[in-house]
Amino acid sequence: MRRSPKGDREIGILIYATDGDGIGGRLKVRAEDFVVNEISEIETGEKGDYIIVEVRKVNWDTHILVKNIAKKLRISKHRISFAGTKDKFAVTTQKMSIKGVYEEDIRRIRIKDVDIRVLGRARRHVYLGDLIGNDFDIVVRDVSLPADEIRRRIDRIYDEIGEIGGFPNFFGVQRFGAVRPLTHIVGKHILRGNVREAVMCYLTDIFEGESDAAKEARRTASEDFKSALNAMPLSLKYERAMLDVLIKRGCTQPEDCTDDDFIAALRVLPLHLRKMFVHAYQAYLFNLVLSKRIERGIPLNSAEIGEFVCFTDRYGLPSLNGEKVERVTADNEGMINMLLKRRRAFVVAPLFGHESVLSGGIQGEIEREVLNAEKISTSDFLVEKIPELRSEGHFRNIAVHVNIERVDIGDDELYGDKKVRFKFFLPKASYATVVMREFMK
Repeated sequence: MRRSPKGDREIGILIYATDGDGIGGRLKVRAEDFVVNEISEIETGEKGDYIIVEVRKVNWDTHILVKNIAKKLRISKHRISFAGTKDKFAVTTQKMSIKGVYEEDIRRIRIKDVDIRVLGRARRHVYLGDLIGNDFDIVVRDVSLPADEIRRRIDRIYDEIGEIGGFPNFFGVQRFGAVRPLTHIVGKHILRGNVREAVMCYLTDIFEGESDAAKEARRTASEDFKSALNAMPLSLKYERAMLDVLIKRGCTQPEDCTDDDFIAALRVLPLHLRKMFVHAYQAYLFNLVLSKRIERGIPLNSAEIGEFVCFTDRYGLPSLNGEKVERVTADNEGMINMLLKRRRAFVVAPLFGHESVLSGGIQGEIEREVLNAEKISTSDFLVEKIPELRSEGHFRNIAVHVNIERVDIGDDELYGDKKVRFKFFLPKASYATVVMREFMK
């Protein structure tokens, strides 16, 4: 069984699900090589307080773009809603709703590499529940193999995926931070009550992709907050805000601070970012659990007594509403495994929280093994020191079925070798990069 490279292991993805050799190559050489078209469900008409728009953007962070649109319209960013964030270094299309503005004002917006098209009006805003999934059109470049060998390797990997019951539904690196994948580490410190370690990790841990100025400021922050604030690049606004709070509370170095000071520094961050720390650690634990299940050779589309499953919605996709998650028993085991083979049900594993009920059987052994190794209990998700970050826990399907619609092999005009174009659909909350890692290795 193939072990993952260091970067994957650091986010809990320990292995590959397939043994076949990958095609290699480079992903996301250009933004145009990673095209994402959102598939969402919201009806539009001529009436309603919300204008529904389709936004096409190139190399834009969704949250930053929303702020820019709000600024152009002179409204609060909270009046703009969307169903899900998209990759930044990509060409993406998605729907958004904007409350209480005129269509003419929207049509006058000019933002570089952004096109906004008015679709109509609605009586409610766009929200996560509207998202069905995304169509992906992805180009892998610099593949130094003959076309027939590329095809052979892709076919073998796809066959292996069928044998194990689907692609593993790992959380991709985007969940943890593309440049500084440490949100889960900060989250673990928060859950264990180590708020000092959480803040210092966020402020001082250095990663290769950062600028020299950022690296130097982080080194300084481990000893001198005032000097670090002066050195910290203006673009790192969250780090600067945290340092500013600590200094105003009389802390000039880490040794001067109490837990209350560090909690105040964390609370200067937006609530959604603070919650992301906990959510990222939940994702890390999920990746570990799924990795260990694959290591044990347990198929992703079979369930034994004590495990949990969810059923499909009207689109044939996993429905993870609480009332649709069911535990496997002696009475329903045969029926559920039949549904799993027919792709009408999915095995699920917990995103651990303070109300989580662990699985039974081997899956339950794996879940307890991971929690014990991490020295974490489900009660830690109450987050007593910062209770607004508590999480009750949820479930997530462990596999995703992917129908590769097209694979086109051609000459790479940039590198001179071959390029391979993949087209496929993924349901919401699944990551195209996780699918591509199996093919590329």
